[in-house]
Amino acid sequence: MSQQEETGLVDRPARSRRQILAAGTALVGGTFADLVANPARAEPTASTDNTPPNVPRWMREPGADVGSQPYGLPSPFEKGIIRNIPKNGKQYTSSASRTPLQDLDGIITPNGLFYERHHGGIPDIDPAQHRLMIHGLVERPLLLTMDELRRFPTESHIYFLECSGNPGFEVIKQGKTASDLVGLASCCEWTGVRLKTILDEVGLKPDARWVVAEGADAAALTRSVPIEKCLDDALLAFSQNGERLRPQQGYPLRLLLPGFEGNMNVKWLRRLNVVAEPAYSREETSKYTDSMPDGSARQFTFYMEAKSIITRPSGTHSIERGFNEITGLAWSGHGRITGVEVSVDDGSTWKAAQLQEPVLNRAFTRFRYPWTWDGRPTVILSRATDETGYIQPSFADLTKVRGMKSFYHNNAIVPWRIASSGAVSNGYL
Repeated sequence: MSQQEETGLVDRPARSRRQILAAGTALVGGTFADLVANPARAEPTASTDNTPPNVPRWMREPGADVGSQPYGLPSPFEKGIIRNIPKNGKQYTSSASRTPLQDLDGIITPNGLFYERHHGGIPDIDPAQHRLMIHGLVERPLLLTMDELRRFPTESHIYFLECSGNPGFEVIKQGKTASDLVGLASCCEWTGVRLKTILDEVGLKPDARWVVAEGADAAALTRSVPIEKCLDDALLAFSQNGERLRPQQGYPLRLLLPGFEGNMNVKWLRRLNVVAEPAYSREETSKYTDSMPDGSARQFTFYMEAKSIITRPSGTHSIERGFNEITGLAWSGHGRITGVEVSVDDGSTWKAAQLQEPVLNRAFTRFRYPWTWDGRPTVILSRATDETGYIQPSFADLTKVRGMKSFYHNNAIVPWRIASSGAVSNGYL
């Protein structure tokens, strides 16, 4: 045996998916045959090795009882899967945390991992003392308790939510993981009452054109919403993924505007003022407007445009030669995703990825692409197309139009660089 073989550093050829599965089957078959021939090996032992053919420790003693965890928590072995909180040594009342997209499967974001954005901290609201006031250009103003609101017909829908600064145009050169780059986006099932139902109840006056929504946080965050959106799919949401909203997500009530930038989905909702003109609040003048190269600014850029990102393999991951499934997420504020293309040669060629069902309106869509890596350095990318025909742009094409002054609405293609070692890193660097 050569020194390379003894040390395990021999240069092995890449293995296909079929070869990997065949090797696994042979190993299982061999282990089973060994146990049949030597049944004593399956008896409980004091060994600390919990791998087959030994009987693992957790089979030799009773587990925890149901009452030991009244509210279910993840396994302690998954303790590293947490929200991505900026590690700047100091947290402010105006801050954010990001969803660890690279660690999740499917399209639903667990409540405990849903991204956050706060402008005045997280208020501690007693729902029994919270009220929703609807007034202004209406025939019959209302002041609703939470119990009264829940008496109206409710609906449940799966929608994504995304911060319009996800990411800023400069931030892309600083992030290492998928969460660092676009972790200010999440998706879940929302339950609540259609805003249209409540507006029909109060009766709109003829000159009603906007609804100004105000939150009950210390910042009293205020945004103006076009009446057309309010009468379409806007939701007064009080539950998320089957349970009441978390305080970080607006408990006990938030406005949910599918496809609109996150800042407009006002949390801790306390007031809806129906008006003829927008409020031109801080969050729609000095903030949340897009600075253009000529010095002008795009205002009221409500919709989040089509975007996608490969979440596995992605930054800080490492892969081996042979079969690797490429998977990620795509979404669009303008409707359903109709296609995702993947490139494994830095954009020279593109191939269609498979879209995993369900493909929903204004929700995350999971895509998958089978790939056999030959061990050579490369860059992998994805680009989404939505039902309007819009195609996710490259960063160069986007900034050619928008410039680099804006912080908002960057939906450019995200590249991941793969080194010959298999290490994956931010392709913008």
